[in-house]
Amino acid sequence: MERTSAIFKRLSQDKSKREIAYFTMEAALENDIPSFSGGLGVLAGDTLRSAADLGIPMVGVTLLQQYGYFHQTLDDSGNQMETEVKWNPDLKLTQLPNYTEIKIENRIVRVRVWEYEIVGKYGYVVPVYFLDVNTPENSEQDRELNKQLYGGGQYIRLCQEVILGIGGIRMLRDLGFRDIDRYHLNEGHASLLALELIRESGYSSYDKVKQNCVFTTHTPVPAGHDVFEFDLVKQVLSPVYIDYLRDILEGENPVNLTTISLKLSRFVNGVSAKHGEVSRNMFKNPAIESITNGVHSATWTSQSFRRLFNQYIPGWDIDPSHFVQAMFIPDEEIWKAHMTAKGKLLSLVEDEAGIRMDLNRLTIGFARRAAAYKRADLIFSDLERLIEIAGDKVQFVFAGKAHPKDGEGKQVIRNIFAAIEQLKGKIEVVYIQNYDMHSGGVLTSGVDVWLNNPQRPREASGTSGMKSAHNGVLNFSVLDGWWIEACIEGVTGWAIGPEPNEPNLSDYDERLDIDDLYQKLEKVIIPLYYEDRSKWIRMMKNTISLNAAYFNTHRMVKEYALKAYHVSPLFQ
Repeated sequence: MERTSAIFKRLSQDKSKREIAYFTMEAALENDIPSFSGGLGVLAGDTLRSAADLGIPMVGVTLLQQYGYFHQTLDDSGNQMETEVKWNPDLKLTQLPNYTEIKIENRIVRVRVWEYEIVGKYGYVVPVYFLDVNTPENSEQDRELNKQLYGGGQYIRLCQEVILGIGGIRMLRDLGFRDIDRYHLNEGHASLLALELIRESGYSSYDKVKQNCVFTTHTPVPAGHDVFEFDLVKQVLSPVYIDYLRDILEGENPVNLTTISLKLSRFVNGVSAKHGEVSRNMFKNPAIESITNGVHSATWTSQSFRRLFNQYIPGWDIDPSHFVQAMFIPDEEIWKAHMTAKGKLLSLVEDEAGIRMDLNRLTIGFARRAAAYKRADLIFSDLERLIEIAGDKVQFVFAGKAHPKDGEGKQVIRNIFAAIEQLKGKIEVVYIQNYDMHSGGVLTSGVDVWLNNPQRPREASGTSGMKSAHNGVLNFSVLDGWWIEACIEGVTGWAIGPEPNEPNLSDYDERLDIDDLYQKLEKVIIPLYYEDRSKWIRMMKNTISLNAAYFNTHRMVKEYALKAYHVSPLFQ
């Protein structure tokens, strides 16, 4: 095995063998590398990890954020305070001697690069390159352009996207990657790379560039896409790119980066079947396909379930489709692994919040970005009814950060804290501060039920429920994103609200969701948990064998390899 790994490591170091460059504004590679804010970054990290495991000839390109996203602190009322995350890239990344240059407002900005190696199961390496403008040669103004992920206003955001797209292509050339012919744009942030490819090739028709680009959109509503006034774009970009934009956008103003990606990509996809449908309608483009997201199985499976799967499902971390064999694991072993994971969660709660929760009480979790459309506070819509239903039977654990400029998201956190105060002595509710990869893994594996209730159709996919499925945690979710494909009522979990029969369900009555949530919690979930342990465990096995077996990034990356990259994994 060691000799095989060494061979594949040498093979993966041959830059002439690389065919795919994966561009992403954020990537969750390690908890101590603060280069991500939420699901987009987690998906990117999981994609790159699966590419390494499968032997996909890929490199990753992203930005180094000097102060990460932010560190969240919450006061007793739930007011969020943000502080910079101080970290030393030298401890996690390797600075390379390579440099390239880009122009911003006619200023020469020097870009350096750091490398991180993802080593796959068989020793195959996928390198990830972090672009950085914090160099002594640059002005103080330019050195701060990659100070913080999604920080600053429109000007900073556009400059960061110039660094990623244009700087990323130039850096790949300087690093010696000459044979890459697939560029995967993970969301529209990377769309400017297509303009640099046009400049490189000198093709006036853009057809060759289009053949080389793959675009994944993650945003199901028009307001979520990066849009810049043409005057700002003209101010920041070099004139040659402005000429290309005029041709591509045919005078469209403001400049929508998603439109650039759509027009200059051969393959475009949404991230679930429903999101593909929504995107086809939104962009009036029938060619948009769908590849449903997944999670990296080995990363998001808790230690107790890893041990269990190693014993009963050998090879699960190489080929997650083997999870179908989970049905044959003894019930008592499933429950023992779950209670171990749950114990770790309750230890985290005690350490972080000073509250001792009951190991035997039904525990419901909700953790994701604190955006208003995700409705983290929905379950607290009627506190009297919730007390009557849940009483001393249910406890809740919440977590999630709101973007520093998202006032509505911050209000959701305050609403939850207000509910916590009103429920004191009646229902235990805890909010874990500074949600990150570590706490996310503990939460998704340690609760009994994973709650998700976004406004339709705004959940493009959702991946936290996929993580919970890898640990036998049952999903209780609105039918949107991935859950439309994964939910078998009473078998893999439960749905909230009406069926998603219409292309757009954004105008439905929210009370339908609230009533259904309370009704199922009272009549189905609580009685089942306390009165029929055997059926509960059977559902846990179902969610592993049906959902974890499919909703993983090994399956997802193989789909991209077949449909978009046109390459074969080294390891099938």
